[in-house]
Amino acid sequence: MATLIAPPNHSPVEDAEALHKAVKGWGANEKAIIAILGHRNAKQRTQIKQAYQELFQEDLIKRLESELSGDFEKAMYRWMWEPAEREALLANIALRNYGNKNYHVIVEISCVLSPEELFVVRRTYHDRYKSSLEEDVAINTSGHLRQLLVGLVSSFRYGGNEINARLAQCEADILHEAIKDKNSNHDEVIRILTTRSKTQLVATFNRYRDDHGIAITKKLSDEASDDFHKAMNIAIRCINDSKKHYEKVLRNAMEIVGTDEDALTRVIVTRAEKDLKDIKEVYYKRNSVHLEHAVAKETSGDYKKFLLTLLGKED
Repeated sequence: MATLIAPPNHSPVEDAEALHKAVKGWGANEKAIIAILGHRNAKQRTQIKQAYQELFQEDLIKRLESELSGDFEKAMYRWMWEPAEREALLANIALRNYGNKNYHVIVEISCVLSPEELFVVRRTYHDRYKSSLEEDVAINTSGHLRQLLVGLVSSFRYGGNEINARLAQCEADILHEAIKDKNSNHDEVIRILTTRSKTQLVATFNRYRDDHGIAITKKLSDEASDDFHKAMNIAIRCINDSKKHYEKVLRNAMEIVGTDEDALTRVIVTRAEKDLKDIKEVYYKRNSVHLEHAVAKETSGDYKKFLLTLLGKED
């Protein structure tokens, strides 16, 4: 369930006028901006952007970029795009971050979204950046990591609930042998992870756990540290239980010295309209601390207020 608290009815024109007033003159009224945009869903935000353009002949996103700063500006910038545009943006940022490319984001996008959603993101990426997502992934990777990531971003999985138990058994064995011998069966692992339906893969992962007494992700975490196996681990986590994956991303973002604001922002902004309430419950169960409290402790200022608003916490 979503954490975003948005009114069922709103006036895009009134919101656009209020936002114009908030950014007009010397300094922006960040509180007013959060009060409006922190309580509008994707459709409503699109209507506000259109109304703002018509009323003031100005792009609202660009105006907000110029008026805001720091982590708050980055979070608001990501929030203001429609979901497919935002995922395309995040993928591009992850790939062009020279020296520190974040392939984890590519895996998340590929494995959490539905086949239809991923297809739209790929089309949006192509329109926005004049190159295909799979092309840019291929240019920025090599070897088995390239094969895995290109396979994930270009897949269109079957979305049904049918399970082949015999196939799950066979492919659980293949995965077990591949993890045990890190230098073999990469092609088979890539084939399995990039072509099978999510339902079939979950059955395979369950079969692995039942047969070997350990979750496949735990086995990978214990034994594998290269980029290929890390990407493989994240793909399995995202397919098997994306809410647990996002909980771990949030936990890691706030446990490091300093805070990984990019990861923190990414999860809250992308999941606020989808399943952030469920992720909050997983976080509390795992850490015995409410996610809102953890975020409030690790952030400050308008950035903190905005994230807490998306988390559904009112002042």
